[in-house]
Amino acid sequence: MGLHKGAKPNNPTGRPVGSKNHVTQDLRKRINDFLNDNWESLQEDFEQLEPKDKLLFYEKLLQYGLPKMQSTQLTVDVEVSKTDILKIFPMDEDIEALDDAKLDNVIDNIRLITDE
Repeated sequence: MGLHKGAKPNNPTGRPVGSKNHVTQDLRKRINDFLNDNWESLQEDFEQLEPKDKLLFYEKLLQYGLPKMQSTQLTVDVEVSKTDILKIFPMDEDIEALDDAKLDNVIDNIRLITDE
């Protein structure tokens, strides 16, 4: 069971935030050393691959050279009153019947309310 919030950790100095795990560092060094020592052989083998296999090989190596993109999500809490909704879209109109100009007006109203 972990420590409760605000409790003093068992090792207050601990590992600094962002520092690498020693096993990860050692493994990365070994992989880099292996690739450096066998580069010419790897290059020759790569040249003999079919185009599809070359792409797969290249894609797998890229994950070690480039950081992976991560999706981000932004959520916003906006309080909207009934009055605001009526400003956005009058209830006496059918949304299916609106032309482009009226839809643009609805969008502009939404922007005005959310920017306030």
